[in-house]
Amino acid sequence: MRYGKQLVKIGGPRIEKGYELVGSDSKGTCEATLNVVKDALEYKAKRNFDTGTELVFKANWREDKEYVQCCYMDNRLGCYNALKVAETLKDGVIVFSTWEEHGGGSVSYLQKYLADNYNITQALISDISWISDGVFPAKGPVISMRDSLIPRRSYINRIIDIAKKHKVAYQLEVEGSGGSDAKELQMAENVWDWCFVGAAEQFVHTPNEKVHKKDIEGMIELYKALMKDL
Repeated sequence: MRYGKQLVKIGGPRIEKGYELVGSDSKGTCEATLNVVKDALEYKAKRNFDTGTELVFKANWREDKEYVQCCYMDNRLGCYNALKVAETLKDGVIVFSTWEEHGGGSVSYLQKYLADNYNITQALISDISWISDGVFPAKGPVISMRDSLIPRRSYINRIIDIAKKHKVAYQLEVEGSGGSDAKELQMAENVWDWCFVGAAEQFVHTPNEKVHKKDIEGMIELYKALMKDL
């Protein structure tokens, strides 16, 4: 939050008038709705909030036989996948990183710690991609061959070979934009192989992010195979 009722985006949320927002300041809980006035972002609420208050999409969990839907499913499911993989993991490190949406984050120093202390040079980015004209729901998790960066092709091929060996359904993604914590690995002084692997969602960066349960299950299955065989 800026001054008065002005809002400034953090990361790349989709903007739509009427979205419900929540947060907290020195006076307690903050509840508001998003308003757009001449391309400027504002909030509507019963009172003014403290300058610097952070507002997020209000959670509204929805679930049926096929889909789960809520805000921030990319963060939630990336962590869920990591925790499920941790149940059987024997050799590997699971990293919960922060601040990626701020234009730089904790991976820049975590990668050095991992390389220096454990001699790790391979990474999988446990995150959620998006449904597009070439990626579909219920067709398996996405192995990303390109977003704003390009992972090493030989590493991608190894991942694909492991998916085929374990007969895990997957989709290949080639995008022209987007990004993740992989950029901190790509630009690190240490040499890293990395690849973004994850289920795909609809309604990206809105309060209504939607992911097929079959793709979540496939993501966990694929990660367990990759963490064993890579």
